Amino acid sequence: MKLRPIAGIVLRQVYLMRGSPVRLFPMVTWVAIDIVLWGFITRYLNQADGGRVDFVPALLGGVLLWDFCTRIMQGVTTAFLEDVWSRNFLNLFASPLSISEYVCGLVITSVLTSSLGLAVMLALATGVFGLEFFAMGLSLVAYLAILFVFGITLGVFGSAVVLRLGPASEWLLWPLPAVLAPFAAVFYPLSTLPVWMQWVSHALPPAYVFEGMRSLLAGQPFPASTLLEGGVLAGVLLLIAAWFYGRVYRHAVRTGLLARYSAESAS
Repeated sequence: MKLRPIAGIVLRQVYLMRGSPVRLFPMVTWVAIDIVLWGFITRYLNQADGGRVDFVPALLGGVLLWDFCTRIMQGVTTAFLEDVWSRNFLNLFASPLSISEYVCGLVITSVLTSSLGLAVMLALATGVFGLEFFAMGLSLVAYLAILFVFGITLGVFGSAVVLRLGPASEWLLWPLPAVLAPFAAVFYPLSTLPVWMQWVSHALPPAYVFEGMRSLLAGQPFPASTLLEGGVLAGVLLLIAAWFYGRVYRHAVRTGLLARYSAESAS
C-alpha cells in the first residue's frame, strides 16, 4: 500500500466536511441525545433505588462504548456511501488505487469522525452525569480497541453488502447495530439471555467487552482471558470481512457490475 492514495481518500472526506459543515451535525447530535437520554434514565434509577446501586457506570458506560462502536462502523459506511451517492466509485477505481488503499482510507476517515463523537460523549457523560469513565484504567484501552476493530469489521462488511447488492440496499446498514445490540449484552449479563441467544453472543466480540466491564465494576479481578478471547475473535472477524470485501470487489470487476454501478440497485 502507498500512503499518498490513502491520504487522497482521507483528504476527499476532509474537503466534503469543510465544504458542507452541516455534515458534522449528525456526528454530534445523535450521540449527545443518547447520552442525555440515558444519563437521565440512570439518574432516575439511582434515585428510585435509594442509592444502593450506582447505575451510571454500567448503563451509561455501556451506552458510551456501544455508541463508539456504532460511530466507527458508520464512519466507514458513510464515507463509502458518499462515493456511491456522488457516483464517484467508478472514477476512483479507474485510477491506480488498490482496494486495500481505499479501505484503509475509509478506516482513517472513520477514526477522525468518530473521535469527534467520542469527545462529545465523554464531555457530557463525565461533566453532566458524573461518569468516571477513566476509572477503569488501562483496561479501558482494551475495551475501546476491541470495539474499534469490531466497528471497522461491521463497516467493511456493510460496505461490501452494498457494493454487491447495489445502493438500494443501504437501508440494511443503518439498523445493523440495533439488531446486534440485544446479542451484545450491552445493558445486562449474558446469563439473562436464552441459550440460543447466548450462542450468538459468544460469536460477537462486544459481548466479551461488556461482560468484562461489568465484572470489573463489580470488583472482580481484571478479566484478561475474557478480553483476550474477544480480541482474537475481533481480529478473525476483521480478516473475514476484508476477505469478503475483496471477493465482492473482484466479482464486481469481472461481471462489469462496477461499470454499471449507479443510484439504482444493481443485480
